[in-house]
Amino acid sequence: MELTSWLALAAICVMGAISPGPSLALIIRNTVQGGQGHGVATALGHGIGVGIYALITALGLSILITQTPLLFDVIRYGGAAFLALLGIRALLAKPANGEASEEEHQLRGRQGAFEGFMVAFLNPQLAIFFIALFSQFVHADTGWHEGSIMMFTAGGIDIVWYGLVALVLSRGPVLAWLKAKSFVIDKVSGLVLLGLALKVVL
Repeated sequence: MELTSWLALAAICVMGAISPGPSLALIIRNTVQGGQGHGVATALGHGIGVGIYALITALGLSILITQTPLLFDVIRYGGAAFLALLGIRALLAKPANGEASEEEHQLRGRQGAFEGFMVAFLNPQLAIFFIALFSQFVHADTGWHEGSIMMFTAGGIDIVWYGLVALVLSRGPVLAWLKAKSFVIDKVSGLVLLGLALKVVL
């Protein structure tokens, strides 16, 4: 892939990553609840999910998702159910008391990575986005090499962006303020996630 093409691809991926949605709501909530490690793990899991979608699209497989209504609906409704589950958890969450142990931090990190991955991977709109984007860059003999470049570009940008969000939110007075407002953030995040789940279904 030529440098100019890669720069164009990267620029569009940046714009896609910074647009608000369920991913941002999840990163904010997990960072406030579990701290920097939890937020960064969520960003990592989300970026891996995005990267896998990018590779599938680049190799021409995502067309099966968009042209097979049953498979598309399974992914769509699965994604809606997962968003709804996260929303309900946020609405029912209680304010954290004290500092978490090292074991709790590890459990939160694994949970955050899983949640981030699932929010990305169960979003069939990613397939549509990447089909529209990669149609400008994919050609008949696109193989694993160029597909890998697209995967690491999309996934890497996603990880960097949401990782930066988690790092900024977990610093000093910012985190202290967010923790003080964690109850409100949970409720707002829960309503946003439930609203997005409903939007997916409808």
